[in-house]
Amino acid sequence: MENQRNHLTDGVSNGTHLSGLPLTTEIADIAAPGLLTNAIDKAVVKIRPMATPIDQISRMGHVRSVDSMDVDYYSVDTRVDSDSVLSAVESSESTDGNPLYLLTVAHPSRFEATETFAYGESGVENVGYVVEKNADGTLLCASVKGDLSDLSSGGRIIRMGRAATQLDVQSPQFSALPVKNTNYCQIFKMQIEQSVVMKLSHKEIGWDFTDQQEAAVYDMRMGMEKQFLFGKKAKVYDPRKQETVKFTGGIWDQAGKDIDVSLEDFDSRALVDLLRNAFTDNSGSRRKVLVAGSELITALNRIENTHVITARDQVTAWGIDFSELQSKFGRLYVVFSDIFDVMGMPGNGIIIDPEYIQKHVFIPFNAERLDLRGSGQRNTEAMVLTEASCLTLRYPDAHARVIGA
Repeated sequence: MENQRNHLTDGVSNGTHLSGLPLTTEIADIAAPGLLTNAIDKAVVKIRPMATPIDQISRMGHVRSVDSMDVDYYSVDTRVDSDSVLSAVESSESTDGNPLYLLTVAHPSRFEATETFAYGESGVENVGYVVEKNADGTLLCASVKGDLSDLSSGGRIIRMGRAATQLDVQSPQFSALPVKNTNYCQIFKMQIEQSVVMKLSHKEIGWDFTDQQEAAVYDMRMGMEKQFLFGKKAKVYDPRKQETVKFTGGIWDQAGKDIDVSLEDFDSRALVDLLRNAFTDNSGSRRKVLVAGSELITALNRIENTHVITARDQVTAWGIDFSELQSKFGRLYVVFSDIFDVMGMPGNGIIIDPEYIQKHVFIPFNAERLDLRGSGQRNTEAMVLTEASCLTLRYPDAHARVIGA
């Protein structure tokens, strides 16, 4: 009896859950006194965990079947648009009576011959042209508008378009190479089991094996949601099973940038800055999702509508009800997640671009009945839920961690 009690654990709303043992009438009497009595009510209030938006969006978005537990995926970013000048020295050459300049920049690989660049206090007053890129990385440049002698150490130049002559048929080559990353598919399992006597016993409420399946699916998806968000990619050898267990890496670590916010001073201006950071810098589509903890949601709710940003409630997408923030940068769908609170991060959130989140599935979500009676193991009705999958982010800079302080 004491051993059976050790397998009982509390739920989030004073319920009781059983782990590691099949459900029997004895355990039911311990955990739910009065359950196995005469029927007095046909309905039961099922206490379900909160919605799992990351898991939900990934299932209804880009799903790809894979033939290996180890998933290789590639992400491509864009070239950096600007660089800092280390020195600008007048050359012995000139064009149209104006001297050419040799520029030494911090990252010469960002520029090639025939490219133009902007410079100046606001970055757009003056324009230069790269005549030649020397073997040592220095750039021989001509002025299109302005004076290149104004460029000094620490100045900033911004890469613009290429410019060719009428006789040019070629230009310096350009290629974008994707970056290879890996993730592991994790095998998620949940077994539901009850004795045949338990199945046949008359219960106070209509609680049957189907209800147990439903509760198990929600519990399983909650665990997967935490893993998909905050899991760490790793392999661990289990000395008892003598097998290697693979753990999937979460998208929290895959996101390409951080957005820091002050929750105490979070106002409409801070919200505009957040939206700007979320939707600019080559950041993907114009519709994104913010999944956030209670403190960050509270800070958002304190902000009133402005002529720049409007809030619209109950926008349904991917089967989830969102609050929508509409701005000139894009639309941000906001949903509260208990997961961030449970993980001790109520002031944080993650902004994802649903267009660039990929779900890799090695074993699709399925339910398999076990014949434990036929095999002579136990007189129970049993089912195992299984999925082997992982999430990856294409274009990491399209996603961001929101860090509240």
